[in-house]
Amino acid sequence: MKDLDELALALPEATKDVDDGRPTYAVHGKFFCFHRSARPDAVDPETDERLTDVLVFRVADAGEKEAILQDDRGVFFTTPHWNGYNAVLLRIPDLANIDREELQDLVAGAWLTRVQKRIAKAWLAEQGIDEVR
Repeated sequence: MKDLDELALALPEATKDVDDGRPTYAVHGKFFCFHRSARPDAVDPETDERLTDVLVFRVADAGEKEAILQDDRGVFFTTPHWNGYNAVLLRIPDLANIDREELQDLVAGAWLTRVQKRIAKAWLAEQGIDEVR
């Protein structure tokens, strides 16, 4: 979570709000990643307890969502609540199964779905990337 916090807040105009100990990262008042509260649609398959450790990351579109969900490690998932919504879920303990560079790409991709185009374009240029999502 420390890496997530550092990477998210390093992005231009990104903010962090904490509600009941759960962070929400946003830009221009729109979330791009957050630690969601326990919901009935995400339960531990062994205990049937609601999961309290789920992060939500926005993604660019349904195609990107499907590609991420195909990851062989099984760390990314979705639930019926998120059908038709461009986001993937990840349990906090599974952050250990992705490296910092992959987390950075995930966070930056989520941020790009919400940031203003001119800011995205400037940031991408600084990174040596020509195209805006």
